[in-house]
Amino acid sequence: MIIPAIDLIDGEVVRLYQGDYNQKTAYRYDPVDVVKRYADAGAKWLHIVDLTGAKDPAKRQLALIEKMVATGLMQFQAGGGIRSEEDVKSLLDAGVSRVVIGSLAVKQPELVKQWMQDYGPDKIVLALDININAEGKKCIATHGWQQDSGVELAGLLRDFQSVGAKHVLCTDIACDGTLQGPNQSLYEQVKADFPEVIWQASGGIGNLEHIRALKASGIDSVILGRSLLEGKFELSDAIQLWERD
Repeated sequence: MIIPAIDLIDGEVVRLYQGDYNQKTAYRYDPVDVVKRYADAGAKWLHIVDLTGAKDPAKRQLALIEKMVATGLMQFQAGGGIRSEEDVKSLLDAGVSRVVIGSLAVKQPELVKQWMQDYGPDKIVLALDININAEGKKCIATHGWQQDSGVELAGLLRDFQSVGAKHVLCTDIACDGTLQGPNQSLYEQVKADFPEVIWQASGGIGNLEHIRALKASGIDSVILGRSLLEGKFELSDAIQLWERD
């Protein structure tokens, strides 16, 4: 599945380069208009990153997210600084279908595992953003990619499988925002190692050939952000390519 993404800061559509708030690009698009445009192109899901809420959960953009969900045009998964059960509940109450949880899954795995049991594994997406070191270890970064947790992807995921973890969004940080291509070998490996997980690939996709290569890797979904906002290709073309065959 092709899943377009939208990052929001104070109601504005933005993109950060490799998670750096100081390297922000703002786009003159109304978020609700983006929802309508992506739905018209055939998207069934939208991935929302609330960057304001990530910095301060008290300022989470719930009213805007509710407005986007209220279009009824697609389903939504949303995250950004999820730190408490209230954060999870508020997004689900806003109509979001899946809540995306990143750093907390590393810092407090038992808490997130409990939420997965309470709300169901289909309601939680684990966002596992990784740095791959010289030895090939896939270590998860936290705190907006500013810290390396030292926790390896495979070990954490095996732990979460004990409560039925189902959805994983995996980003190779070195590729994110570059448009230079995704880490195809990474996705081939994680899909082979964890075939029962529904994997979402993110980072580096700059053209339709990148998407074609990811489809061949066996990955389940692809997140598209900057490439769509900057018109590198049409969302409808990406969806048609993915659904072909």
